[in-house]
Amino acid sequence: MRELWEGIRRRANGPAEIAADVLRLIGALCIPIAAIGWGPLGGVSLAFATGGMVVPRALRVRPGFDIAFGVVTLIAVWSSVTDLYVTVKWWDLPVHLLLNGLVAAIGYLLLVHFRIVADADTLPRPLASTAIVTTALGLSFGVFWEMFEWFGKTFIDSDIYVGYTDSIGDLLWGGAGSLFAGLAMPILAARPQRDAAAGPNHATEPGRESESGPEADISRA
Repeated sequence: MRELWEGIRRRANGPAEIAADVLRLIGALCIPIAAIGWGPLGGVSLAFATGGMVVPRALRVRPGFDIAFGVVTLIAVWSSVTDLYVTVKWWDLPVHLLLNGLVAAIGYLLLVHFRIVADADTLPRPLASTAIVTTALGLSFGVFWEMFEWFGKTFIDSDIYVGYTDSIGDLLWGGAGSLFAGLAMPILAARPQRDAAAGPNHATEPGRESESGPEADISRA
């Protein structure tokens, strides 16, 4: 946990990391805006999304990955708050593709960081391992989201759209995005070259403590 905390409190290094932090600041500023304009549920949604946007910083992922996660997360949550998914029927499909994939990738890196899943580099087929685990995570997150939508429609707001075809489509696109993210893990998990050159105390992968750490060089997959 100490490594994650250090990742959160470290100073941004370079324009890309600053841009990612600006996105987090925008998310925080949007919380009261959503709460005032769209009600308490809107504010809670933005707060939850903004909190999630801190995780890539804690894991010290590549800045481009961090920026993509922040942009897609903000688009997804605002689309929900403003009912864009209702007015534009197809809009949730690309959002599920992108967001599910990015969330699954972050989830995979967290599991590796805490040594809950094996370091892929110690397995005979590292890329296949990351792809399978990330896809399974993405599908699991998708199922959880569909259950959350059902709960919201049943107990909070009956206007929330829930349907069999919609749920299956969401899971299919989310699973595809998670598979793509797993296959792209060597790129997503790789740290910037400046960190690799900074010395032995700097991990080359998110959350890695040393060259012999649990996340040993996924990028060699």
